[in-house]
Amino acid sequence: MDATQRRQHILTLARRQGDVDVRKLAADLGVAQETVRRDLSLLAQQGLVRRTHGGAYPVETARFETTLETRATRMVAEKRRIAAAAVEHLGDAESVFIDEGYTPQLIAETLPTHRPLTVVTASLHTAAALAAYPSLTVLLLGGRVRGRTLATVDHWATRMLAGFVIDLAYVGANGISRKHGLTTPDPAVAAVKAQVMSVSRRVVFAGVHTKFGGHSFCRFATVADIDTIVTDTALPASEAHRYSLLGPVVLRV
Repeated sequence: MDATQRRQHILTLARRQGDVDVRKLAADLGVAQETVRRDLSLLAQQGLVRRTHGGAYPVETARFETTLETRATRMVAEKRRIAAAAVEHLGDAESVFIDEGYTPQLIAETLPTHRPLTVVTASLHTAAALAAYPSLTVLLLGGRVRGRTLATVDHWATRMLAGFVIDLAYVGANGISRKHGLTTPDPAVAAVKAQVMSVSRRVVFAGVHTKFGGHSFCRFATVADIDTIVTDTALPASEAHRYSLLGPVVLRV
């Protein structure tokens, strides 16, 4: 296996597993750890992975997006804390939007079910989880169902959203950066998210620190469009402050 094939193999593994470890890769490939580090550095320069201490994880692009199953295995404790803190911002909202994705699913599971609330969502999982509660009215957006995330997209979903005024939207993104804003790999998903932003009175972005500084193919909002950002404490306080200067309140939990 030459260097190009080795790097492609490493990228394929990262995308399949959700992350890779330098020591394990070196042992499996029969090369020095420094060789693997150089390969990961090159992949990072190409925007295909992001480095971590001792390894790397794949960056989502126009041609690659992680599955819900993969997302449900990474940083789960942090995502649960973020979800709980995000729900604390529900306030007196009578209608909420819950985005597709694993962290929004955790937000849905944390919503109060003892009071009337209208929940709009593109996520089949969220709709199914909340529909059984008598106090909740669940509106599932119509459209094409994406197999990777089990969420609806395309013009049916955006047209339905256009008829709403939503008190609070919980949105996610595949990447968020001060330069490129909030991004996602799929143009159809970006269109739904952009429509949500335009019809919602308040917007809360909830996402782990690894989302920050990254970007994907399609931008659907700027950082200034968000009212509140909820993330984990691994995002440095200095970086959180830089995001807050663009407008949103930034909470690290």
